[in-house]
Amino acid sequence: MKTRLYAIVFAALSMTGFSTAVLADNDSNNVSWKRVIGIIQAGNMVGTIQGGGQPWSTLGGEAHVNLGSGRVEFEVRGLVLAGGNSIGTPDAINQVKGTIVCGAGSPTQAVVDTPLVRLSAQGDAEFDGNVGHFPAVCAPNNLAFLVRIAAGRWIANGAVRSSP
Repeated sequence: MKTRLYAIVFAALSMTGFSTAVLADNDSNNVSWKRVIGIIQAGNMVGTIQGGGQPWSTLGGEAHVNLGSGRVEFEVRGLVLAGGNSIGTPDAINQVKGTIVCGAGSPTQAVVDTPLVRLSAQGDAEFDGNVGHFPAVCAPNNLAFLVRIAAGRWIANGAVRSSP
């Protein structure tokens, strides 16, 4: 009876397009942000990380982190300045990185960065890769996702966090 049930479940999942690899990665270590938004208040701090000197805006984006495997994916679209003389452009910023902040503001705060990736003239960037093991302080309920420039200031963040 169990074998038949497993066969039915497998067949149903196969028809929906989900692979067993995706299902195996869908566990309590996954955290997602449904949107990426620009920094609203210039200079705002997240833990010990300083915000950029101007507001930024985006057309959208998303981010996904798996604390167990170290896999990080993010995409941001239309990341441009929302103030100053170069409004509507990324100005001289042509690279960004994703940053996962664990326990922001706590004595055990940890920061994990992706490598820098290209930011297009239209403000588009993406990363899909592995950043290695996350520190033990990192848990699904204490993460923030930031987009930072090479100089270290953050200019965008993940919004609407969700985890199982």
